[in-house]
Amino acid sequence: MIFELTILGSGAALPTLKRNPTSQYVNCNERHILIDCGEGTQNQLRKFGIKIQKIKHILISHLHGDHYFGLMGMLSTMNLLGRTEGLTLYGPKELEEIIHLQLKASGHKLAFNMNFKETNDKGINLLFEDKLIEIHSIPLKHRIKTTGFIIKEKQKERTILGEELNEAKLSLTAIPFFRRGENYTDEKGETFDFEEFTLPAQEPKTYAYFSDTAVFSDNAKYIIGANVLYHEATFTDFHSDKAKTTFHSTASQAAEFAKLAQVKKLFLGHLSSRYENSDQHVIEAKAIFENVTYVEDGMKIQV
Repeated sequence: MIFELTILGSGAALPTLKRNPTSQYVNCNERHILIDCGEGTQNQLRKFGIKIQKIKHILISHLHGDHYFGLMGMLSTMNLLGRTEGLTLYGPKELEEIIHLQLKASGHKLAFNMNFKETNDKGINLLFEDKLIEIHSIPLKHRIKTTGFIIKEKQKERTILGEELNEAKLSLTAIPFFRRGENYTDEKGETFDFEEFTLPAQEPKTYAYFSDTAVFSDNAKYIIGANVLYHEATFTDFHSDKAKTTFHSTASQAAEFAKLAQVKKLFLGHLSSRYENSDQHVIEAKAIFENVTYVEDGMKIQV
């Protein structure tokens, strides 16, 4: 099973020659998800070898342009390339109005079904689930309605030891019992211990995405022990006043939150164009939380 994140855009507000505005692609057990869609996202998908038509879910955190200005162009490209498979878009209710207005003004319509689901900035909310994954939204603390997202695997089944199964000459009907961690009793009344025929399942993994936000400690309870946390860190401590007035975070604030949530790895992003690089952000964050990296466009992260 694959759970991999590709950073398509790692910058804030203004595109630069090194950093596109925010966007991320997630492949979670072959569920293909786009998180935010800043200007130039479709070019980044091509650049990093990701097939645009694979995307089935698009999560938009909020309606500041650096998080969704690339969306309409990407939907148009999907349409021009002959997409017929449906797509689900999640975001603030105004986003649906924006898309329909642009389609109406241009005299176009999409040849594929676009299912829209409004996000709620009150508490944790389940947006999608199937047999393998769940996607949740959580409220963030920004100047407009903004949500973060949690993508998590469901509990996996135990791994069957085929050789032991064959040696015991057990019926294939035993397999579902063993996978669920249950003993199996055959027609003769003999009981077989599932632990002798299986290996423990891998622990399900969790990825948490916190886009533009002032640090909101109440959210820690939703992601305790997450494998990977992406948290915006637009500013260094030198610009902490700027972070406060714009409802953004500094690198050290993001690190404090990661420590509180007891996450395993912290990735910072949304670098302000005022900084030439993220070196100082990493220094300040590492003083609080050791396992931290500032993301770059094209970076691949194994959750």
